[in-house]
Amino acid sequence: MTRTADAQASDPNDVAPAIEGLETIVSLSKRRGFVFPSSEIYGGINAVWDYGPLGVELKNNVKRAWWRAMVQDRDDIVGLDAGILMHPQVWVTSGHVGSFSDPLVECGSCHRRYRLDELPGAEELSVGDLADPGVIARFHLVCPNDGGPLSPPRQFNLMFQSYMGPVQDEGSIVYFRPETAQGSYVNFKNVRESSRKKIPFGIAQIGKSFRNEISPGNFVFRMREFEQMEMQYFVAPGGPPAAEAFEAWLPRRRAWYEAYGVDPARLRFREHAPDELAHYAKKAIDIEYRFPFGWKELEGVHNRGDFDLSRHAAASGQNLEYFDPATEEHFIPWIVETAAGADRAAFTFLIDAYREEEVKGEKRVSLALHPDLAPYKVAVLPLLKKRPEIVELCHRIKDDLKRDVMAVYDDTAAIGKLYRRQDEIGTPFCVTVDVDSLEDGAVTIRDRDSMTQERVSVDQVRRVILDRLAAARP
Repeated sequence: MTRTADAQASDPNDVAPAIEGLETIVSLSKRRGFVFPSSEIYGGINAVWDYGPLGVELKNNVKRAWWRAMVQDRDDIVGLDAGILMHPQVWVTSGHVGSFSDPLVECGSCHRRYRLDELPGAEELSVGDLADPGVIARFHLVCPNDGGPLSPPRQFNLMFQSYMGPVQDEGSIVYFRPETAQGSYVNFKNVRESSRKKIPFGIAQIGKSFRNEISPGNFVFRMREFEQMEMQYFVAPGGPPAAEAFEAWLPRRRAWYEAYGVDPARLRFREHAPDELAHYAKKAIDIEYRFPFGWKELEGVHNRGDFDLSRHAAASGQNLEYFDPATEEHFIPWIVETAAGADRAAFTFLIDAYREEEVKGEKRVSLALHPDLAPYKVAVLPLLKKRPEIVELCHRIKDDLKRDVMAVYDDTAAIGKLYRRQDEIGTPFCVTVDVDSLEDGAVTIRDRDSMTQERVSVDQVRRVILDRLAAARP
């Protein structure tokens, strides 16, 4: 156990994680089809994961919920989908080529490499300590694998580099983007003019990013290929407008996780100390979640000032000023950013929804996912799969539901096991067709969380399900 974990375990104000260890979620994810190791038949590739049939639905639902909250439900934010490959000068101007790095150390005996700040005994060190060439000796740090000696730290740039075109030389270097935000900045003028938005307004984007992490891990928490959900909110320059926007977005973003089922006790704010602020940030506060491996960042809210637009305007020679007709002023807007990860959010919802209980002497595992996030909304189940009339009615109900929601048919086990299977993957409702259904034209709708059952006529099933889903939506 690390020093941080020890401190957390003894802290009376700390809260217990939803699950004790990741093995439970990793096993469930593989067994039920949420997440698979990438290229598994070849032994896998470190820190890259593939989303299975359930996982892709969960993550897509998380992205839809975020998009609804950030774009669909608001009049002041519009969307964008910028390219992964951008002009290399973008990353020079943004500071990523010169500053986007982590401290790397290497063991002299086993030659394994680690991020310095994630070594046992280094988790609480300040940014100044981590930059000290003598930090290894000062804090008696050794290789966690074999106790071997560690090299002095050196900065390792996290961007993936490639080449564009047939010739691989200095002039053809391109980078896989490490964040989506720069696409919003270089498109600021295009978006503003085409959408006719007035300050304050935002640009939201969901997309893949890539970081050559030194020591990724903890399942899908830190990966080399991941998906971000970022919003850049442009405000008038100076302290008050940015400060007001910053303070407004903090509770709003935390409330989004709570609205979709995350236990508020396992969420907290943590402000970045001055010496750990990113090169672009004037202020930064993380929304942290209590993972099984400690309190870690779930989403960041940043006051970026005018750093980004000012630098891109100067480097490109383009005018990125905004003209305010009310004051007749020209200015470079300041930016308040909300930066979340689709993978990390889906991972959090999965962990926090996990439940174990005893029902009639047997262990029942369920995922109490918010209905909006659940991969499948309804499972239609036959009580007797050998009765073709029952099976036919099941498929008719399922096909009717599929016009609006993800619905599935399953007849691969007895009804009790079918319920348990759907509970374990988070399906909020099961519709069971039995022998009586052929006579009275009614079926049973079972609720995942309460396990209560209600008899409903076949022609009302779709309406009842849609009404329940609509009532649950934040």
